Amino acid sequence: MNDVLHDLELLFRSRHGIVHLRTDEEERARGLLHHVAHRLGVPFFVWTRSRGLSRAGMKGSVYGTDEPLKALEHVAHARIDALYHFQGVSRATLEGDLPAALVRDCARALESLTGALVLTGPDLDVPEALAGVVTHSALPGPTEDELRDLLGQVVRDVSLRRHVTMEMEPDEVTALLTHLRGLTLMEAEKVLTRALVEDGVLDARDLRLVADAKKSLVERDGLLEYTPVEASLARVADLAGFKAWLAHRTAVVRNPARAREAGLPFPRGVLLLGVPGCGKSLAAKAVASEWRLPLLRLDPSGLYNKYIGESEKNFRRAMETAERMSPVILWIDELEKAFASGGSEDGGVSQRVLGTFLSWLQERTGDVFVVATANDVQRLPPEFLRKGRFDEVFFVDLPDAETREEILRIHLEGRDQEVERFPLTDLAAAAAGFSGSELEQAIVSVQYAAFAEGGRIGPEALAAEIARTRPLSVTMAEPIAALREWARERTVSAH
Repeated sequence: MNDVLHDLELLFRSRHGIVHLRTDEEERARGLLHHVAHRLGVPFFVWTRSRGLSRAGMKGSVYGTDEPLKALEHVAHARIDALYHFQGVSRATLEGDLPAALVRDCARALESLTGALVLTGPDLDVPEALAGVVTHSALPGPTEDELRDLLGQVVRDVSLRRHVTMEMEPDEVTALLTHLRGLTLMEAEKVLTRALVEDGVLDARDLRLVADAKKSLVERDGLLEYTPVEASLARVADLAGFKAWLAHRTAVVRNPARAREAGLPFPRGVLLLGVPGCGKSLAAKAVASEWRLPLLRLDPSGLYNKYIGESEKNFRRAMETAERMSPVILWIDELEKAFASGGSEDGGVSQRVLGTFLSWLQERTGDVFVVATANDVQRLPPEFLRKGRFDEVFFVDLPDAETREEILRIHLEGRDQEVERFPLTDLAAAAAGFSGSELEQAIVSVQYAAFAEGGRIGPEALAAEIARTRPLSVTMAEPIAALREWARERTVSAH
């Protein structure tokens, strides 16, 4: 919490008179701002629509300030050192010439004083007319210390009503607090209270409740999908270069605080280009498994809205959710489909969202590792390929004979087949030019036929299916050859 207080205090001492503090926790923001006012040595005032403007610690409110415009007028004319918190402010409150003029008057009045006017509200979107007056800041989620204090408070409160026991080892408590990251204090309190009230015990099994709560939080807006992590790197054939790159960064991800002390930032992300069906999406899931982090999937098609400005707002909301959940893996599949259309065809929406995305990639502060995949590099805006957007750009090529053999082995074993019955080397040789997904689909097709006939998969049937299949490398030979040639000198091989 001390870091948050320090950052807010520094913001106000730097003469930022009007601040829009983005947060879903207005009451927590109120408590933190009260602390900052004490550190600044100035009185703290709070405005709400029901009470008007009142000074913390004193009864009553300033007469005639229940209307927001009257309250702003009072702040502009008071000209005293003070910190003001206006809660529950909406965009409609600030729209129009008069509200904008009053906010500017407040800014001029506060610029030579110690203090600021802080605006918060769940639906607050500051009008363009105030863009040069208002400083935007975001309140980070609860710290581990705040969550630890909350856990103790919930245990004490529930124990007043019934007998409760804590059956968690210290490392399990740490895991619980890590799982709670991304929830507001109120959301975390509800989850912990439910876990204790249900059976009077808090143990490792309750981690599932936290996971479910986070899943609901992430999927609430329909922009992000909380994806279960099942694949492991051991189930990804080859990609030795990509795996080695990840291994060199695993220690940083597992202990980011110690890494920062050593001057090593949290990894930013990778762009996986390559032939369709060669394991890019599987690799994204395996990263989350290897690093033991949640996996969020962004569906770019859900970002776009017919109303001006809404698409950019959707994206910012999705990214804020991802940062609240950090540390986390953010998976964006088929990146080119989100940003390929250009400016004129969609009124410039995709270009504006692209600009917002590129800015976020460059400036984000949360521990969010982005795994973006793309199949068609020709449709991908060149800005994504610039160093600094991603830590590395990998190319995932068609599997070689040895890798095809390993892919066949993995999928046959996954279907409880007796692998020794299959001449994997010969089958892999016959499947030259096949992608991993095409090899899997060949096995699936044979499995359907075997099920219909009441038998089991046979090597002859699998060989015949491979012979019948025309892989993408044949049907789309020219574009795939062009892609491989383009990647030769421009990307790092994932193999």
